[in-house]
Formats: sequence, structure tokens, C-alpha cells
Amino acid sequence: MRPSLAMVLIGFCCTVPLSAQSSTPQLDRVRAALDKYRDPVVAVGDGYLSTVVCMDFPAVSDSAHVAHPAGGMGVHLLNAGLIGPQVDSLKPQVLIYEPVGDTLKLVAAEWFVPVQVAPNQPELFGRKFDGPMEGHPPIMPTGLHHWDLHVWLWKPNPAGVFASTNPSLKCPAKGYSVRGAASALVGHRH
Repeated sequence: MRPSLAMVLIGFCCTVPLSAQSSTPQLDRVRAALDKYRDPVVAVGDGYLSTVVCMDFPAVSDSAHVAHPAGGMGVHLLNAGLIGPQVDSLKPQVLIYEPVGDTLKLVAAEWFVPVQVAPNQPELFGRKFDGPMEGHPPIMPTGLHHWDLHVWLWKPNPAGVFASTNPSLKCPAKGYSVRGAASALVGHRH
């Protein structure tokens, strides 16, 4: 029996890793340039400071009735010195780590621009940034309206390489984990 096109496509989808499906030469260059930050101590040495908490969000629908899947954003390390009106694909303002045992594993990068710094929606990798949106307490004040773009470069994301949350990222049940409020994701789109 000869397989149908649908069976071949389903087989391809389910056997090729998500990271390979979302790989492009531009994202491969960014991943290679940021690989040194797999060691969070190197990131701290380059000016990234930890927000300490692991952010986790429930599923929500925003005011435009856009569904946001439940998932984690992880532990954010922010380099405030990189915040400005221009974005550089090789210099994200935020590195995102997943707590795994007693280590932090680099899973994504985030480009972050406050609306006060850039009132017009930035674009990178051919994609417009999400937002504007409120801050995500407790790691930033709700009054800090911003644009952001998450890119899951090291951890496959079932919601998509540019999704704000990753359903497969799990914050520990104890310690520094914080479950975000549903309103904190309003303005994110997938």
C-alpha cells in the first residue's frame, strides 16, 4: 500500500525536531553567536542580571480573543545596557533559562523595547514585535509598557519558535517560581 501525501507530511512533522523545522540561516547565526550564554555565569559577566523568578502562565484569551497557551517563560536575565530604540539580532536584551535540577539551561532569547524608548512597533527576523503590553509582575512593573519578541532557539516550542510562552517549559513547583496573572499576557500574539 502506497502512503498518502498526508501520511508522509504527518510522518515528517512528527519525526523532524521542532528546532530543525524552525531553523533558518539567520536564526542559526544568532544561535551560534549566543551559544556562549549556555553558561549563565558568562551571561552575568557580560552584564545580564537575573530576575531570579521562573515565570509560568496559565492559558488565557486576551481582549481580542486570541488564545495564549499555558506555558513557561522561564528565568529572565536582563541586560539593561542593551535597551534602546534600535534592536540588534545578535544582542538580545533578555536571555531566558529553564531551571533543570540545580542548573539553568538556556532555552530562548528575547528582544525587549519599552514603548517610551520606541513608540513604533519594532521588527526583527521579518516579524513585528508583540505588544504594546503591560509589564509582567513581579519581574517588571505593570506600568512598563513594552514590545517584545521571544525566539526559542535552544528548546523546541510546540506553540512556535516566536511564541511568548512554551508549554513544554516547566518551572519548579517550589522556590522562585511565580505563576503570572492572565492579564500579564494581554498584548502577546502568536
